[in-house]
Amino acid sequence: MLLLWLLLLLPLLAMLWQQRPSWLILLRHQVAWRVLAWEAAWQQRKLEQSTLHVGQSQQQALTWCLKRAQSPCCLPRGITDMSTFRNQLPLTKTSQVQQEESKEELLPPTSPQYHGEASLQATLLGLVTLNKAYPEVLTPGSSACVTPPSPWPGSVPWLRHALGRVSPLGAKDTRTLLLEALMFPGLRALEARTAVELLDVFVGLEADGKELAEAIASGKLGTPLPSRAAELQEALEQGPRGVMALNLWPEQPQGSYLLPPGVPFIELLPFKEGTQEEATSTLLLTDVQREEEYELVLTDHAGLTRCRLGDVVQVVGAYNQCPVVRFTRRLGQTLSIRGEVTDENTFSAALAQAVGQWPGAKLLDYACVESGILDSCDGSAPHYEVFMELRGLRNLSEENRDKLDHCLQEVSPHYKSLRRRGSVGPVKVHLVGYGSFRVLREALAACPSSSFPPEMPRVLRLSHLAQLLQKRVIS
Repeated sequence: MLLLWLLLLLPLLAMLWQQRPSWLILLRHQVAWRVLAWEAAWQQRKLEQSTLHVGQSQQQALTWCLKRAQSPCCLPRGITDMSTFRNQLPLTKTSQVQQEESKEELLPPTSPQYHGEASLQATLLGLVTLNKAYPEVLTPGSSACVTPPSPWPGSVPWLRHALGRVSPLGAKDTRTLLLEALMFPGLRALEARTAVELLDVFVGLEADGKELAEAIASGKLGTPLPSRAAELQEALEQGPRGVMALNLWPEQPQGSYLLPPGVPFIELLPFKEGTQEEATSTLLLTDVQREEEYELVLTDHAGLTRCRLGDVVQVVGAYNQCPVVRFTRRLGQTLSIRGEVTDENTFSAALAQAVGQWPGAKLLDYACVESGILDSCDGSAPHYEVFMELRGLRNLSEENRDKLDHCLQEVSPHYKSLRRRGSVGPVKVHLVGYGSFRVLREALAACPSSSFPPEMPRVLRLSHLAQLLQKRVIS
């Protein structure tokens, strides 16, 4: 009861304390963290119980999805048995689900939300974990929301006041929110609605940092702050540092994530690199093996489809009876014009090696296209075309462009063999202007069947998307 009263009083106190001294801000922040700690401790106990009894937890998650199904299902009424569900409902791929949704003209796509309890648990445990690993980023006045709106206050509305976000609320554009946030000397963390939008914010910060610093120094939004502008410029010159993803172990150098046994219902499909045959039988969370790779299969109540996401994870540990995984690759992001199958990891490794040989260059984003999509062979052998956005370099010599093809031959023996025989032509490299990939993501989001947030493909299969980048080539 005390906790409920505190939750009800905090928004009222936030409205009353418009003109508040610093000690009240600190007091409110401390009260908020006490409340958070109590509730997070309760959520932690619930997580412990669910991960210790995974079989029971997964059965409860599936039952919840079946009872709240929002679309017709091929299963007979009353079926709640896990084995029957997995045997009778076929696996589908993301592309198939999106095609069916576009045909049926369902409700407009919305941000995917877990069951409210799971969302609250993720929010609270995430905040507490972040505070333990990096306590300075959640002190009063240290965090800023730079996209309207942010997801965290959605589960716990009073957090926006209690934790002292520095940027004002309201429907403003991202650039204005970022500029206002950067004026605060205590800023330590930026918060956005999705990871993709946060990436765009950081890319924009790197590209327009000098301009933003000049706006702060000149007082574009109020009082000139030359010293703050100098601090910002110094920080930008040091380059980006910090955490880009949140998990239960954010201090670890490589991201690892707990697969919880709640909603959505999770299955894992065994994955073997280089094999032609696909596994048809999925495993539950308790059946996976350490160091093995699996494709994620999710089921929620919205579509009640056993959807293969195309994301491949490797099991790297366990949390009680639940697997801890690391994302390794995405299926479907492969280049293949002569049957060579150059996957995303292989190409990314070659590209990173090549960019490392370009003085001053930093890769911001890229996408690949098979030459047939753009109809750009012109009598030459089929080849790959790569569009990339760089920082620190506006032009590439032919010698530097050729380095990508050489690096790709080093990491892919099959590609090297095809190049030597002349069956495949050299990679063509194009530099695109700043903001090109933000425009690409906007075009992806505008597609009726697109997910939210839109998945950023490394290999473009649609000609109009490839042409969008082609029109923005600067070198």
